[in-house]
Amino acid sequence: MRKLTLAAAAALTLLLAGTTCAALDLKNFDLTVKPQDDFYRYANGTWLKNNPVPAEFSSWGAFAQLRDLSVINLHTICERVAAKKDGATAIEKMVGDFYASGMDEAAINAAGAKPLQPELDRIAAIKAPADLLAALAHLHSIGVGGGFRFGSSPDRKDSSKEIANLAQGGLGLPERGYYFNDDEKSQKTRQQYVAHVAKMLTLLGDSPEVAQVGAAAVMALETKLALGALPRVKLRNPYASYHKMKLADALAKTPAVDFKVYFAATVAPAFTEINLAHPEFFKGFEAALTTVPLADWQTYLRWHLVRAAAPYLSEPFVKEDFAFNGKILSGTTEMKPRWKRVVGTVDGAIGEALGQLYVAEYFPPASKARMLKLVEDLRFSLRDRLSKLEWMDDATRAKAIEKLNAFTVKIGYPDKWEDYSDVTVDRGSYLANVLRSHTHEIARDLRKIGGPVDRTEWGMTPPTVNAYYNPSNNEIVFPAAILQPPFFDAKADDAVNYGGIGVVIGHEMTHGFDDSGRRFDAQGNLNDWWTPVCSEKFNARAAGIVKQFAAYTVLDGQHLNGELTQGENIADLGGLRVAYGALQRALTGQARAKIDGFTPEQRFFLSYATIWRINFRPEQLRLQVNTDPHSPGQFRANGPLGNLDEFAAAFAVPEGAPMRRPAADRVTIW
Repeated sequence: MRKLTLAAAAALTLLLAGTTCAALDLKNFDLTVKPQDDFYRYANGTWLKNNPVPAEFSSWGAFAQLRDLSVINLHTICERVAAKKDGATAIEKMVGDFYASGMDEAAINAAGAKPLQPELDRIAAIKAPADLLAALAHLHSIGVGGGFRFGSSPDRKDSSKEIANLAQGGLGLPERGYYFNDDEKSQKTRQQYVAHVAKMLTLLGDSPEVAQVGAAAVMALETKLALGALPRVKLRNPYASYHKMKLADALAKTPAVDFKVYFAATVAPAFTEINLAHPEFFKGFEAALTTVPLADWQTYLRWHLVRAAAPYLSEPFVKEDFAFNGKILSGTTEMKPRWKRVVGTVDGAIGEALGQLYVAEYFPPASKARMLKLVEDLRFSLRDRLSKLEWMDDATRAKAIEKLNAFTVKIGYPDKWEDYSDVTVDRGSYLANVLRSHTHEIARDLRKIGGPVDRTEWGMTPPTVNAYYNPSNNEIVFPAAILQPPFFDAKADDAVNYGGIGVVIGHEMTHGFDDSGRRFDAQGNLNDWWTPVCSEKFNARAAGIVKQFAAYTVLDGQHLNGELTQGENIADLGGLRVAYGALQRALTGQARAKIDGFTPEQRFFLSYATIWRINFRPEQLRLQVNTDPHSPGQFRANGPLGNLDEFAAAFAVPEGAPMRRPAADRVTIW
């Protein structure tokens, strides 16, 4: 249950087993397309034609393939330790028992909704607003959302200290806009959501008539909460979610909400300061608490309980959960096999226990050593670029280099593993194991309030195919599972690795200097270290990225959200430039021989395009455009390349070609 944010066995074997380099298989190219017209299709066209989205997926590409391989490897581990009768270590027994409980489908189906009964009884006992707040605190403690979010987080202006944090939350649809957008698709989705809520309530025992009334009440209540919530674009500004104040002052802002009752019902230590992240949201929450009947709140809590628990309950709950979240929202036509779902649950619940077993088997020390060298190469390249940027003044440049030099790098797995000794795991109730793991994680988080930040913690588990930059820690993190082809291949030439994992490294480094990350200093504090003139110059360049990507269209003319995606687009462009510079340094003194007919520079860009190949179901593509700060793969590949003179030189792209943006529109930031 980690808090952190990059993106079939036979198919994977083919993907990972190319002749010269797994990442660059000429059979995946479409040579009928010119590189200057559509580089993404040139590098991936045949792969895209031959790799439709499998039934159990909503999209299928390099990330999904590698994630599937990670799940297959984790499945091997889980099956082995679950079958181990003698000599199992404590970690092996925990993983094996958790996995076995999830695979006992007969027992899960026989139990039906019974595992939820204690929680349903607690909700039914609510008689007053104070009871409601206490019930919310309990539900939050077992990982059930609702109302708002409460937890610990680093103080954004004093990153050495953890602080209590109250933030907006409590919605069942993916994003605020789903409640208010007037287009036909959004209206239909709201209708389908209400029907889904009603179906879930009938599975809990309500009559169809009562369930329909309850579902309408849930939709009305969530719409009230959504009204005060900030949209994702505004949340990109970290100042929008930072309102630190005395606890007494925060309580005074919503006098009708007795948060003291809520806090007392948690395991949080006493505190006198809090970050009321979204004050307007809590005004709306107060209004809802005082005007919405308690019976509607009870229905809302029952809904959020069953929504959170459905994947771990009997088959009717699992199927209905998939019918909405899988089919309607994502377009997936078939559920993943049970073993894949259970493996994912174990990784999410006790991921650093499972991660220890994964690292021992699948992450050789040599990979970490190679990555450390790559990171330092990229750091050198970015430092070199910062020292030469013509638009950056010397005062800001010095601070930027100071921040870069202070980056902490985490690779593979934590130096200190999480302790799960207080988590009871057995082969009984699958849901009980899930809730107990949630209780452990949430209690661990809350106990940090008022204490020092533990900078050794990770926000992803080792088997995660992803990477991230954490601005409060000023750190870049690369879990073990992403350090495989097509991102990283120990047998590949430098050009392929710098175009794959090198760009990923550069991407995460650049997040420290994107529209959001740039607001944090070398110590991870929210601090305006830019001169006003330099800040204006950055904003002008960032506006160019926003304009470029907002012009791209998908799905019946729907435009990408250039504001929402600007941070990732800035990081893609910066990552490319930094990784290309690092490659040039690595190639110094080497013979620049062609491989498969391509120069090192060409192989670098081909490798980059390869990691973004992806096929989408229309529903998933729509969901991504509406909610995800990452642009779809074809735009992540072609968009940045159209700004690069180095790409144009590598493939002789002429002025005026589709892959060569007009000189006045080309964007350079980092």
